[in-house]
Amino acid sequence: MKPMFLPEVEANPQPSPVTDLIRIAQANGTEYPKIWHLFGFRPEATAHLGEFTHAIMRGEGPLSSGIRELIAAFTSYHNDCPF
Repeated sequence: MKPMFLPEVEANPQPSPVTDLIRIAQANGTEYPKIWHLFGFRPEATAHLGEFTHAIMRGEGPLSSGIRELIAAFTSYHNDCPF
């Protein structure tokens, strides 16, 4: 994968579950969302973003979780951003 635009963020992860996921993905050669580096860099400041995303994508709502995932994937595709 290409390095992200903030190399100091990517190079300085703090201990967190997200940092563990990054290392596992890197060891397996698997692509992963680059925003994980921000979550790993400042886990105390980004935990609420993960909770928010989970609630939006999986919580109660008029659209099923599958449709929400499809909308996110479609939007990411048109923004040339892997989802």
